[in-house]
Amino acid sequence: MIVAPGQGAQTPGFLTPWLEDPDVAAYVDWLSAVAGLDLAHYGTEADEDTIRDTKIAQPLLVAAGLVAARQLAAVPDAVTGHSVGEITAAVGAGVLTAEQAMVLVRERGNAMADAAAVTPTGMTAVLGGDRDEVLAAIEAQGLTAANDNGPGQIVAAGTTDQLAAFADAAPQGARLRSLSVAGAFHSPHMAPAVDHVTRLARSVSAQDARTPFLSNADGAVVRDGGDVLSRIVGQIARPVRWDLCLEAMTRLGVTGILELPPAGTLTGIAKRYFRGGDTTVETLSLNTPDQLDEAHAFCERHRAAVAAEAVSA
Repeated sequence: MIVAPGQGAQTPGFLTPWLEDPDVAAYVDWLSAVAGLDLAHYGTEADEDTIRDTKIAQPLLVAAGLVAARQLAAVPDAVTGHSVGEITAAVGAGVLTAEQAMVLVRERGNAMADAAAVTPTGMTAVLGGDRDEVLAAIEAQGLTAANDNGPGQIVAAGTTDQLAAFADAAPQGARLRSLSVAGAFHSPHMAPAVDHVTRLARSVSAQDARTPFLSNADGAVVRDGGDVLSRIVGQIARPVRWDLCLEAMTRLGVTGILELPPAGTLTGIAKRYFRGGDTTVETLSLNTPDQLDEAHAFCERHRAAVAAEAVSA
């Protein structure tokens, strides 16, 4: 299983080691031309505040994933991504071309930034606490449980006033951490962005997935290209159910999870989720090109681990 991270995973300079290869640098120049951004600059020289900008962060993340996947050249048993990482995963599944992905993520980032500018909104991570109590507290303040990342980690999204009220009435036993994001992503506040990207997506010719694609909407295995594209677009204003993706990995018999750069967030969640369970899952965070040999060996070791009958279900 190959997974692609979402917004917030980026760190200053994370693309630097990949650009030492002239062929990779040329490919990034091509992706930059499609995205209308100097991705090499943002991935090597730009500071943390700059690459936090939604309009920059999203294309940069997808480009990094495409670069690493191209160098890895492995055929996974299944793919998925967290939030904007779904666009990277769709390329890995053969649903979108790299160029289609860069246009979509450019427009997605711009539209989400514009939607976020309408009303002061944000997101708060809720760590720990009783799940039912956390969800009830989120709903009580009119917030959206925008990311459900598995046991002990739910992200609330809404207006800054709602988040402030939520902080004053935090669920028992939970720790709250305000996230450095520009808006209430994966909530109804992003509806204008969905409308914009939906119009553009009508002109995208999506191919059926040649590799099983796990959807953030419900953890379902999706193969129809049009359905994958529709889910990716709708997901802009819909909660990310990463918990259901993790459950699906268990059902599919996944034994290895390789995360594309900037890696670490999703493998960290997977380690916590599978720790102590009946399923043994190995993880690998691919962050630099000197890990490619190790990554190739990892993919071969876990090749065809997904049960055929589960994939076709």
